[in-house]
Amino acid sequence: MGILSGNPKNEPMHYGEVFANWSFLLAAKGMVAGYQTKLNHTGDVDLQKLLEEAIQGAQEEIKQIETLLKDNGIGLPPTPPERAKARLEDIPTGARFQDPEISAALSANIAAGLVLCSQIIGQSVREDIAMMYGQFHMQKAALGAKVLRLNKEKGWLIPPPLHHYNTEDC
Repeated sequence: MGILSGNPKNEPMHYGEVFANWSFLLAAKGMVAGYQTKLNHTGDVDLQKLLEEAIQGAQEEIKQIETLLKDNGIGLPPTPPERAKARLEDIPTGARFQDPEISAALSANIAAGLVLCSQIIGQSVREDIAMMYGQFHMQKAALGAKVLRLNKEKGWLIPPPLHHYNTEDC
């Protein structure tokens, strides 16, 4: 039996795994704060539900990564304070994020999260870490599909120019 072939939880993390998990945790904590703020700005009920789902998903990721880092004696990044709830009507119109902007930012964050999860899976030596990020990836992909559907239904999706190529035209 070779090195690092026992119970993954008893194996040390390599520096890349430590940095990736610590950085992912820092970003997830920031996402929660950002989504809480954007929740105050959105008037669309369907978008509110997806933001709440994104917050809940990120909070679950945070719990799992914090446990992993603590179990391995690694200090945790700071946690931003919970954002206060505000009424949409109390935010001046010119200072508000608009629903399509919020949805586009959510889509971009999910896409970046998918890439990051894939990168961490690829660099992980510990199987438990790779599996954890595989789980995160599947959850983000499912949420991304819901956001895409919402963007299409609401008319918020702005596609790039569509290419219609027909060989008969040549």
